[in-house]
Amino acid sequence: MKDELQKLIKNSSDPKLINDVFGFAKKAYKDKNRLSGENYIHHTTRVALTLAEAGLNPTTIAYALLHDTLDDIPDSAKKLQLQEIEKKFGKEIAELVKRNSDLAKIRYPLSAIFSEKKNFSKEKIENLRKMFLAIAGDLRVVLVELVSRLDGLNFLNTLSEDKQKIFAFETLQIFSPIANRLGLNKIRRSLEDISFSFLFPEKFNWLNKNIKEEYKQREKYLKHFIPRLQKILKKEGIRNFETNYRAKSYWSVYKKLVKRDMDFKKVHDILALRIIVGDVPTCYKALGIVHKYFKPISEEINDYIAKPKSNGYRSLHTTVFSDKDRITEIQIRTEQMHNEAEHGICAHWSYKEKINLKKFNKDFEWVNALKIQNSNLTEESLPEFWKSFKINFFENQVFALTPKGDIIVLKKDSTPIDFAYAIHSEIGNHCELAKINGKVVNLSTKLENGDIIEIIINKKRNPSKDWLKFVKTSLAEGHIKKFFNQKETFNFPIPGFIKKKIIEIAQAAKNKKIQQEQIKKDKIRHIYLAGQKGMLINVAKCCKPEPGDKVKAYLTKQRSAVLHRTSCKNFIRLSEKFPEKIIDASWD
Repeated sequence: MKDELQKLIKNSSDPKLINDVFGFAKKAYKDKNRLSGENYIHHTTRVALTLAEAGLNPTTIAYALLHDTLDDIPDSAKKLQLQEIEKKFGKEIAELVKRNSDLAKIRYPLSAIFSEKKNFSKEKIENLRKMFLAIAGDLRVVLVELVSRLDGLNFLNTLSEDKQKIFAFETLQIFSPIANRLGLNKIRRSLEDISFSFLFPEKFNWLNKNIKEEYKQREKYLKHFIPRLQKILKKEGIRNFETNYRAKSYWSVYKKLVKRDMDFKKVHDILALRIIVGDVPTCYKALGIVHKYFKPISEEINDYIAKPKSNGYRSLHTTVFSDKDRITEIQIRTEQMHNEAEHGICAHWSYKEKINLKKFNKDFEWVNALKIQNSNLTEESLPEFWKSFKINFFENQVFALTPKGDIIVLKKDSTPIDFAYAIHSEIGNHCELAKINGKVVNLSTKLENGDIIEIIINKKRNPSKDWLKFVKTSLAEGHIKKFFNQKETFNFPIPGFIKKKIIEIAQAAKNKKIQQEQIKKDKIRHIYLAGQKGMLINVAKCCKPEPGDKVKAYLTKQRSAVLHRTSCKNFIRLSEKFPEKIIDASWD
């Protein structure tokens, strides 16, 4: 551990802070081991070293060392530990550690999915990702959690198979997409591939066995093809360009193979060749040169410069017959586009969270500079956004949970009453009391991200007008107002003589209805079927025969007779089709 500590101190602009924090962390983790059996200090030191290599500031490194200090201890002990951290290292670091501890709330809905074998829709998973970010509230918390999770994946084989599956599932569904949105592609690929190997070991082993040869063959070919392509580009006047290639992650390849009938020959970008040039006009010039010398597959030419992908990705893509029996994908882009593709501009936020990218574009510039390894970033070179670190994407929302682990997205500062109405209007109307995280609270209590809400109802309980003073959602407000509007409509004071008149009118209407029903029965009583009176009979609704009409009856499957006018179209059709079921009928 001494060597690791010396590395952290040597590269820090505040070595005293790092040294003091390390000493505190070592004591805090003294009797605490991870599920792998390893003491927490080893894990948190590795996380801190990774972030130090990225050039992050001493505050972030200090927080990384302390990020697990609140794990596996009672709430009362957490409070004391936080007070001690704040006293020694300041409010900012204490707040980061607290937020990191709060991220454990994300496991509640995930464990519900596994324990109850629930179906999880894309919407549910997306809400989980949003809830994670809302609870984190700070990019440093997100980054530390991603690096921490990657380190944990490296020790996943020490856990039970069930825990491996849950950890891998969480990573693949929640953390990997978030890394992708932040443009942390190196972390994303590692998260995906390790999780893939534990979640679907047979599929991973099959792919691993088959893809190595594919990688080997394609890499050997590209090493032969690239000098040839470089020569052509230089000959045609392209200057100051770079060529390289990258291997697609196993998980990405597998997803593509599923769509391509598991045929490697149909996946052309397992190794994608890149041409990086100086400006946009040169991108198009290079594309024309490539097509001049190599026949393209027309349906696989994509201009993501003129029309970027929904996540902001820009590049020209073409797939060509680089040799008679060889197909190669080539991507052409500028240096700026390449940096965006490799390190991200967080354009995913714009697409998924409906954020105005123009408004936030300057804030996203920090990601362009971020490199998890071999970075020369200094605290002074970090943009303002990295210095504030705040995640404001969901500042107007709160993510609360039902006892079964379903996420309810509400307006910020919503209360248990808002939550109850979001579940169902009847639950809201009869809400008697609420529990937050197992404790009974006032119905006006503001909800926080990750709170588990239990609503207790009483059928005799009705909404209170006081609720309108603190509810935040229009849904809750609308239902409460509706209840009182209906109540007022039917409970205004009515003078006695008006009440008497209303009763008389109602009684007269009731008598008239009884009289009409009796007339119908009397009519039917006078009908003869085949000369017999008093048989079970119904009057057809299609022609409604009256006394004096020429009528006949049709015998149904239930052996009841239906009386029709003889001129009724339905009766004529039935008599032609089933003449044996027609019975003579008359009124006398």
